[in-house]
Amino acid sequence: MNNENTTPLKDQVKQAYDEIARNATSLGGGLSCCGTPHGLADENTPTSCEESLTLQLCHTMPEDYSTTIGYTAEANLGLGCGLPVAHAQITPGQTVVDLGSGAGNDAFVARIETGNKGKVIGVDFTPAMVERARQTAEKLGYTNVQFLEGDIEAIPLHDRSAHVVVSNCVLNLVPNKTQAFAEILRILKPGGHFSISDIITIGHLPPALQSSADAYTGCIAGAIDKDLYLQTIANAGFTHITEQKLKPIALPQDLMSQWLSEEELALWQNGTHGIFSLQVYGEKPKRKFNWFWE
Repeated sequence: MNNENTTPLKDQVKQAYDEIARNATSLGGGLSCCGTPHGLADENTPTSCEESLTLQLCHTMPEDYSTTIGYTAEANLGLGCGLPVAHAQITPGQTVVDLGSGAGNDAFVARIETGNKGKVIGVDFTPAMVERARQTAEKLGYTNVQFLEGDIEAIPLHDRSAHVVVSNCVLNLVPNKTQAFAEILRILKPGGHFSISDIITIGHLPPALQSSADAYTGCIAGAIDKDLYLQTIANAGFTHITEQKLKPIALPQDLMSQWLSEEELALWQNGTHGIFSLQVYGEKPKRKFNWFWE
């Protein structure tokens, strides 16, 4: 996919998440614009919302943030697939960058870890998400966090500007993952590291699932095989790559049956193939000078 024209994919993602940002209301409990838990419609749900497969897919993946220090309920749109900050080894005073920061959920947790002497920079390419996060930060008086509009394939930050990069269920939406990890390496300081939660596959996705627009914006169709994902990270130049957590994602059969045949469903349900949430860590190597390491 790296050599293809990926503009339509980006436009598709931006439109889907712009709509989510504008329509979502009370989301601390995992409510969607549909106003029902996990985005599933009831008999009173408007037709337009009932057809939002993106939210139905996304809301099968999140982990529970409710007991996490720094959790800001109104910033939780239920769009993640892990707890990257919990594994990020952030220390006070560091600069942390949250890629695909959305409404600010992970950024607001990270700001507690880095403290007032550090800062968190959220980057998202959906304008409505950035505006929503900024409004929440201003409302709550958070001064050590800021949000920028930008593309993960061309992060709007200087070289070597971050100690830690986190991201939650976003890189699967980026068409050029090779470029994304090159950008993460670029903005990290030597010796810095990332902690990323993302969706990967074990086994290849069936063609019908790969070509679905809803499955793409729902973080499924853009996922790649775990071995390829880890190799992409290594090829970018990272070291000490560590698989911190791997959790199967149990997608509802009624959703998957829209794309998979009975035979394909059986294959994906017997454990030989599947969709997983991966928590992965990697470090940018330090640079060696004549008499010291940076």
